[in-house]
Amino acid sequence: MARRAVEQELSRGRILEAARHLFITKGYRAISMRSIGQHLGYSHGSLYYHFKEKAELFYAIVIEDFNTLRGILLRAATGTPDDGLSRLEYLMLEFIRFGLENPYQYEIMFMMHDEELFAYCRTEQNRCVELFASMIRQELSGQGHSEEDCSRVPKSLFLSMHGFVSFYIQDGLTFEEIRPAALAHVKLLCRHL
Repeated sequence: MARRAVEQELSRGRILEAARHLFITKGYRAISMRSIGQHLGYSHGSLYYHFKEKAELFYAIVIEDFNTLRGILLRAATGTPDDGLSRLEYLMLEFIRFGLENPYQYEIMFMMHDEELFAYCRTEQNRCVELFASMIRQELSGQGHSEEDCSRVPKSLFLSMHGFVSFYIQDGLTFEEIRPAALAHVKLLCRHL
């Protein structure tokens, strides 16, 4: 009996995952702490043990998702690239992989249009984009590119990858299903550097 109670315990992680899904599918304003609790089969009061309000819950989701992406980017920047890819290609491919393997997270992080929520995301977006840009600048400067290229190219690469993810995320395709297209896209972008 004790094991069953532990399995059914309402964890912070379960709340974050359910809320993330509901915010994307129904919209932030349409979701309440009560509706999240109902979705999980618990009273909304049990959510307040973990989060004081809906905005705090949303911000926790944003922080968790950006931390995950930052970890992936850091591993890609310091790890060994797969399949004979350059470090730059590998870094970009891992960004695309994250977006397509985590569509709900990606949409919250980069595609929400609610102005109230934008404030929660913008700081973390900027931190993430700056981390990506610094990694790209480091790779470019190591290849002897000009200071101007090192300044301008990272944002263009980011926007190109974001466009790729945004386009394919709508179709519900997995990364593995579109891996050849992602690889061709990344290689094309890097070929012109």
